[in-house]
Amino acid sequence: MNHATGRTRHQDRVWSVAEHLDDVLAKIAPLDPIELQLLEAQGCVLVEDITVPVALPPFDNSSMDGYAVRAADVAGATEEAPVTLAVLGDVAAGSGGLPEIGPGQAARIMTGAPLPPGAEAVVPVEWTDGGTGEGPAATMRAHSAAPQDAAGEVRVHRPAAAGAHIRTRGSDATEGEPALRAGTVLGPSQIGLLAAIGRGTVMVCPRPRVVVLSTGSELVQPGEALGPGQIHDSNSYQLTAAARAAGAIPYRVGAVADDAETLRSTLEDQLIRADLLVTSGGVSVGAYDVVKETLTALSADEGTVEFRTLAMQPGKPQGFGLIGPDRTPLLALPGNPVSSYVSFELFVRPAIRALMGLPEVHRPVTPARCADAIASSPKGKRQFLRGSYDADAGTVTPVGGAGSHLIKAMAHANALIIVPEDTTEVAAGAEVDLVLLG
Repeated sequence: MNHATGRTRHQDRVWSVAEHLDDVLAKIAPLDPIELQLLEAQGCVLVEDITVPVALPPFDNSSMDGYAVRAADVAGATEEAPVTLAVLGDVAAGSGGLPEIGPGQAARIMTGAPLPPGAEAVVPVEWTDGGTGEGPAATMRAHSAAPQDAAGEVRVHRPAAAGAHIRTRGSDATEGEPALRAGTVLGPSQIGLLAAIGRGTVMVCPRPRVVVLSTGSELVQPGEALGPGQIHDSNSYQLTAAARAAGAIPYRVGAVADDAETLRSTLEDQLIRADLLVTSGGVSVGAYDVVKETLTALSADEGTVEFRTLAMQPGKPQGFGLIGPDRTPLLALPGNPVSSYVSFELFVRPAIRALMGLPEVHRPVTPARCADAIASSPKGKRQFLRGSYDADAGTVTPVGGAGSHLIKAMAHANALIIVPEDTTEVAAGAEVDLVLLG
C-alpha cells in the first residue's frame, strides 16, 4: 500500500448511531448471485422464482403399510365377519411392475409405494390379520422371515372407503405452480422442497466471506501462557463466532501486533478472500492505535476509511470505509470486548445481512419493563447495557455494570437495553426498548 498521508474527514463531527449505520448500509449492496449446490445454499437468499416441474407426489401412493384393495370388496368387513381376499404379491416403495387388482384380490403395499391399478383404497395392516390366519396384526412380518405373507390370503376386519390412506398425485403441489419465490431464505424445509422437485442447484445471493482480525501486541492466543502485561485474544474469537451466527463464512486471522507495516501487509493479503473486513482495536486516540494510523494513510486509489466519534456507549470510536481494488467494506471496531461486540451487533451484523440480500437486516427490538433501576446514563449518548430478558414476564434485568471490559456480563446477557440520548436514569419498572440477541 502507498504510504501517502490520507484524509480524515468529519473529525469534529459526532455521529449518531443511526447516521453511522445508514452510511454503512448505503455503501453496501448484495453480492452477485451464484449457482450453488443445495446444501451449500442453506441460509442463502434465493434470487430466482422456482416452479414445480412435476406434480408432488408424482403418482398415487400409499400413506400406510397395509393392503391395496377395491373399496367394494371390503365394504362389509367387520371383526366378527372379516372379508377374505387373495393376495397377489408385494408392492414396495420404488416398485415398477404392478399387479392389477381385480374383484376379491389385494396386494400387500408399503408406505410410499405406488397404488396398483384397480385398487381404490389401502387397508392398514392393523385392520387385517396380516396374512397369518390369526387375530388383528400389529405389524407386518419381514419379507425375509415370512415370504409366504406376500401370497395366500388376508382377512380384512374393517372397511375402507375409496381414497382411504392414499396420497393422490399432485396433492402436495401441482405441476407448474410456484414452489419458492425470489427473496426466500433457504432453510431446511426449503432445501427439502427443492430436492423433492428435483433441483440439484439454485441461484442465490451467497454468504459473504468475512475476515476478522484483532490488533494488539498484548494479545496471546487462548491455550498459551500469559506473560507480563499480556491478555488472551477474545475479540477475534467472539467476532468470528458472531459473523458465523449472522450467516457469513468467517475467517479468523491471528492477532496482529501494533505495527503499521504488519497490519498493512496483513490487510493486503486478506483482501483476496474478503467480502467484508472487520478489525478490532487501534481506533481511538492513543499513540499505538495502529488501525487508525494505517487506514488514515491510504492513498486515493487504495480507498478511504473514516474514523468517527459516535454518540454511544460503549463503542464511541468507530471506523468505516471501502479499501482495495474492489472497494471491499471495512468496519474498524474498538478493542474493548463489550464495545467490540456491541458494535458488531449494531453495525457489522446488518452489513453482513445486507451483503446476503436478506429482506430484514436488523435484530428485533421489543419493549420490556426494567426490573432494576439504572442509576445513571451519559446525557447525549445512546447507551447499550447488557440485560437478561425474561420473555414470559416481559421484564429485563441489567447484567453487570457499564464497563466496556466486562466480557463475563456479556456472556450472561441475551439482550441489549437501549437507554436513549436524552435519558440519564431509568426507574425500576419503567419501560425500555431491547435489542434481542440470539
